[in-house]
This record gives sequence, structure tokens and C-alpha cells, in this order.
Amino acid sequence: MTSPAPLISARALTLSLGRDAARVDILKGLDLDVMAGETVALLGSSGSGKSSLLAVLSGLERASGGVLFVAGADFATLEEDGLATARRGRIGIVLQAFHLLPTMTARENVATPMELAGMTDAMSRAEAELAAVGLAHRLDHYPGQLSGGEQQRVAIARALAPRPALLFADEPTGNLDAATGAAVADLLFDRARQAGATLLMVTHDEALAQRCGRILRLADGRIASDETR
Repeated sequence: MTSPAPLISARALTLSLGRDAARVDILKGLDLDVMAGETVALLGSSGSGKSSLLAVLSGLERASGGVLFVAGADFATLEEDGLATARRGRIGIVLQAFHLLPTMTARENVATPMELAGMTDAMSRAEAELAAVGLAHRLDHYPGQLSGGEQQRVAIARALAPRPALLFADEPTGNLDAATGAAVADLLFDRARQAGATLLMVTHDEALAQRCGRILRLADGRIASDETR
């Protein structure tokens, strides 16, 4: 029997910004495989490249060079529009700053990406996802009427509602106090597991990283260590 293909496969992955004397090399030839079902933490000091790696793997940033396949799509050859299309349905993203649309209710924030993807049951799925994160009573509230923890719960619901194969999280508890952050972290792991999503998370929190099955430590744009727990 053949082994299953990695959900993420990167070879000699690079990211550079600027040109000539102003060029900055951020990712410097990374090789990485991630299998379906893994939970992976990306750790590293500021400037190590962890958030840039997440951006490239999630299709928010295009790699400068190398080979990158994500959930069956060739991310290395796609332009910006192609990456946006490839992300749809494959990838959910939770960011530190929530990035909810302030003029939309919680229900609309979760439903709108699904509606744009052509899903006909977007509103009912949004309601179910918000109920799953404990916000059935906040469906018609706007982001400005929600606490930080509630806004991040909406963001988690939005990311997972389309049932993506991959969930990326960049410092998902960074804007929250300790108690709220712990509750949101519990929810993130639980909902990713229930949805069957592979989780990659950037964090500076060693304790949070230790909850993952695998820890990648980045330094100077390279993977310094890869620990499977």
C-alpha cells in the first residue's frame, strides 16, 4: 500500500521582499510536509519567519520560489486571483485581530464567505457554527457589540463553517486576556478536531504550542527544529 500524500508539501520554499539592495530574504529554502489530521505549532522569535510561512502556506502571500502543494492545489504557480480561488473551501484562517466586518452581524460575517462561494445553505450553516461556539444568542449582534473573546469565536466559526481541510491560526489568543485566551484556545482545538481540519498555528506561547502534536521552531527564515510529540 502507498502512503497518503501530504496535505501540505513544500520544497525549497523561499520568500523575498524588495529588490537589489533593498531585498530582504524572509524564508530561505524550507522543506516541509504536513499530513492530514496533524496539529502543528510554529514557534520562533520576532522576525524568524513564522507568520510569513503561515501566509505563504495559506495562500495569503505568494512564494518567491520553490514548490508548494496545498490540499491538492499548486500554490507555487498560482497568481493572486488563483490563490484566492484555491483557498475557497480548502482553507480557514483565524487571525489575531479578528478581521470581522463591522457593518455585518455575527451571522452575516460567518455566512457571507459561504455565500460568495456559492453555498446555498449559508445562513443556516452560519447559525449552526455560531451555536457550536456558544454564540446562538448573539447571531444578530455586530462586532462592536461583542467582547474580544466573542469576536474571536465568530472568527473561528467563520473559518470552519465551509469545512476546510486546513485551519491556519496566527496568534489567535494574542489580543485576549489570559482567561479568555485559554477558553478560545480550548474552543479552537475542539472545533478543529470536530471539523476534521488539520491545524497550523503561529504562537509565541510555549504552553499553547505544547498542546500540538508537532512543534516547528523557526530561526532566520529556516526550520531550526521539528519535534513530534
